[in-house]
Amino acid sequence: MSARLSYREAMREALREALLRDSRVLLMGEDVGMYGGSYAVSKGLLAEFGPERIRDTPLSELGFVGAGIGAALGGLRPIVEIMTVNFSLLALDPLVNSAAAMRHMSGGQFHVPMVVRMATGAGRQLAAQHSHSLEGWYAHVPGLKVLAPATVEDARDMLWPAVQDPDPVVIFEHAQLYNLEAQYRPGSGADITHGRVRRPGRDLTLITFGGSLPATLQAAETLAAAGIEPEVVDLRVLRPLDEAVFLESVRRTHRALIVEEEWRSGGFAAEITARIMEQAFFDLDAPVQRVCSAEVPIPYAKHLEEAALPQPAAIVAAARRLVRGEAA
Repeated sequence: MSARLSYREAMREALREALLRDSRVLLMGEDVGMYGGSYAVSKGLLAEFGPERIRDTPLSELGFVGAGIGAALGGLRPIVEIMTVNFSLLALDPLVNSAAAMRHMSGGQFHVPMVVRMATGAGRQLAAQHSHSLEGWYAHVPGLKVLAPATVEDARDMLWPAVQDPDPVVIFEHAQLYNLEAQYRPGSGADITHGRVRRPGRDLTLITFGGSLPATLQAAETLAAAGIEPEVVDLRVLRPLDEAVFLESVRRTHRALIVEEEWRSGGFAAEITARIMEQAFFDLDAPVQRVCSAEVPIPYAKHLEEAALPQPAAIVAAARRLVRGEAA
């Protein structure tokens, strides 16, 4: 039976399902227990599963991510929550140098079946040190699987297959999505390998992921009202990247606009652009375009923060230039 869930509730139900289905699963991180998680995702799980499986950790990302790797090597299936992507930088050594490389360096003898969840993105007036979008950094690393669920359905369905994966999986949950509500229908099928077309179209392809999906879909509706029918592709999985889903779309529409909250320089949009140019250049009727965050530390002031982030109006303007050569 379908039910209306928020993104937060969907993630909580996914955590609860994993804990019920596999006794090796535990959740660990800062404030995940008594406090219920920094974003209330794990609220109520401590009372249901106890402190052995819902573990509050010291405020040390380096320490508890390392402990998660040890737990995974020891036969458990830890889900490690990092409060925000900014703090994950303190754990890059165990994640990149140990977890991601373990299977390769052991010749396949050892695996790290660990899921690392973290909130990402801006839009909440938390200023420069708590508003990063670094998904592309992690997608750069062989040995990691990188997911960016942008819908209630994906928040609910992507965790269990991630827990089952024998190697480390990093899940980015955009903090602006936690209050998003939608109808969830069980049985849609969990998938952590493919992107999805969220809106079919014919005139151009809008490629996006994570927290930028709602703004992109909103822009698509505005464009449709003006007679431009965009196709919206949600990448969902950044590594391994499902390039077929956006290449097929671009070959149909002959134009591509990439929307992401990362900074333009060295951002993931540049990787998408390169793959389109390498494999679909002769299908293009115009150069690939990007709408990214401004090249500044994310401001605290609300109007400046909004100006720094990809907004629907900017997406619409870029799409109209791309399709019709219009200035607005």
